[in-house]
Amino acid sequence: MIDRKQLLSRHNPRLNAAQIDSPLSVGNGGFAFTADITGMQSLYELYSQNNLPLCIMSEWGWHVDPEGGSYTLKDLPLTEYDYAGRNVYYAVDKKPGSEHIYDWLRHNAHKFSLGRISLNVEQKEIQPKNISDIQQTLHLHEGKLESRFCVNGKAFEVITICSGESDTVGFSVKGDATASVVISFPYGHHGMAGADWEKEDSHSSVLSFEHDSNAWLIRRSMDDADYNVYIFASGGKVEPFADGTKKHFFEILPNNGKDFAFSVSFTKSQKLSVCPDFSVCLDSSKTLWESFWTNCGIIDFSKAKDERACELERRMVLSLYLSRIQGCGYLPPAETGLTLNSWYGRFHLEMHVWHSAYLPLFNNAELLKKSLNWYKEILPQARKNAAKNGYKGARWPKMVDSEGIDCPSPIATLLIWQQPHILYMLELIYRQTEDSSLLTEYWDIVKESVDFICDFLYYSDADGKYHIIAPAIPAQEEHDPRVVKNPCFELEYFRFGIELGLKWVKKMGNIQPPDKWAAVYANVAEPPSKDGLYLAHENCPDTFENFNRDHPSMLGAYGFIPGERIDKNAMRKTLKKVIDCWELETMWGWDFAMMAMTATRLGLPDLAIELLLMDTPKNTYVISGNNFQETRNDLPLYLPGNGSLLLTLAMMTAGYEGSEPMPGIPKNGMWDIAFENISMV
Repeated sequence: MIDRKQLLSRHNPRLNAAQIDSPLSVGNGGFAFTADITGMQSLYELYSQNNLPLCIMSEWGWHVDPEGGSYTLKDLPLTEYDYAGRNVYYAVDKKPGSEHIYDWLRHNAHKFSLGRISLNVEQKEIQPKNISDIQQTLHLHEGKLESRFCVNGKAFEVITICSGESDTVGFSVKGDATASVVISFPYGHHGMAGADWEKEDSHSSVLSFEHDSNAWLIRRSMDDADYNVYIFASGGKVEPFADGTKKHFFEILPNNGKDFAFSVSFTKSQKLSVCPDFSVCLDSSKTLWESFWTNCGIIDFSKAKDERACELERRMVLSLYLSRIQGCGYLPPAETGLTLNSWYGRFHLEMHVWHSAYLPLFNNAELLKKSLNWYKEILPQARKNAAKNGYKGARWPKMVDSEGIDCPSPIATLLIWQQPHILYMLELIYRQTEDSSLLTEYWDIVKESVDFICDFLYYSDADGKYHIIAPAIPAQEEHDPRVVKNPCFELEYFRFGIELGLKWVKKMGNIQPPDKWAAVYANVAEPPSKDGLYLAHENCPDTFENFNRDHPSMLGAYGFIPGERIDKNAMRKTLKKVIDCWELETMWGWDFAMMAMTATRLGLPDLAIELLLMDTPKNTYVISGNNFQETRNDLPLYLPGNGSLLLTLAMMTAGYEGSEPMPGIPKNGMWDIAFENISMV
């Protein structure tokens, strides 16, 4: 058995300065609190100025700003395209006179920060210049953040933890008697910080004491986003902030001495029967993490002689932690999870597979099922999304809030590669659990997903094949949707999606597949190639000269999926060509994992390691473990990079159907590794 506690302790993130790119977070999958080096959010301005605002976020924390009106897609002029002789319409262009509507629909609903919790000393905010002797450690095994530091020479110790059972963050503070804690609340905003501190009159915060729960209650009212904040401070009290001029600022004051503990619960519920105090939060956090680390898949690289092994183990461990706190809730995660707002806090369904598909392979199928249930909730909306342009089945959107309604975008409404993701993830869950109840529970999702794929593919009398035709945007978003035809990856992935649907029917055993499925599956057009290289799409012969940037998505056709029709020699040449000519700085975090999967299937394990750890701006993993997208100020972290790394490690170790043992691990005597609870892809 792998000694998991020892393995984890090797990689506990440690800070001895305010490392702005690596604030550390605690959370439970649907709620997260991100802290500075005080264990709270005391240096809020410092981090905000450096494009990494400190937030408190929950997956239920959505806000619609009523300023300027309220709109739906029906209010927006659409862009007309020709699809095989008939008109189809998408919310793509920002047309003159409708700019405000377009932007409003993109910004609403948005995630917002639930508040800020900070430490004050002598009734003043802590200034960075006054902090010294910093020693901060995130203890991964129990999800506990321990922060030691001095303010003006006075020593403090702060413990920060998150309940595993509620959206509650708890703190233990040891230090000087002049310390107090300030909890404050902004108005919601669609920006990175999810906060507008200027609109004091646009929301309300009302303090009261709840005798039956022995807690202070702050009722928050903000347009459509009312919520309650319960503060359990057994050794203190809560009052409006001392100077009385700030409407939404409150102070937690210890009753006696310099040491105190408290917890803060955020909830949409009208009544919280019990507000867990710090000790309850601590026990809950320990229970969550002990269960998670005991059961999840893990790889021990400690005996490997290759000097890169330790870094690969670090990235794995921290990716597991970050994914568990940021993206294991009831909604698909956003690309920056619950740390801050990317794309207004909306989540991108084409990223769901990169975020989360590893979960069943690492023995956590139940965590993935939580967010897959959301697809059932929005199925009626997905049907409408298909039907509005005359397609059958359900078309899964791209950039959405919790309601599942696509928003206007030059990319979003035309993107297509998210469509088979739900089929891919369901198959992985079924393989791990062999739970036959899944078959009937998700049959509607499977059927409607495949129905759309089969109807979206265009049948050509000229060659008797089914094609992807314009308008469409593939995973490599560099292409004009009016000229895209038969993108390599999407052709194979759509075909693979139909195959998964046919297998699902066979597993059920008591129904017949729709007549069209088998015919389409057998006659999908061949993936395009030129000079022995796979192209981005059929109308892109200059793929490697003028489109050698962004995602080299054609590689996903044999790596991420089995790609039964792919010629291995041609794919090997294509991979080499991408490595030789691609503008690597334009690639994203998950591209390197995707390429490593391709190298693994091609029997190139040394290259797989090299690609997974390639030193490029968007393949950087900072101290916190976050995949930092160095060339983008709006993406200081990128969770699809973490999730795709884990998915790739599952393939490299446990393998795939028909593979040799550990197909992505070099056989050169330098990689003596062990793994547990990991299943093949």
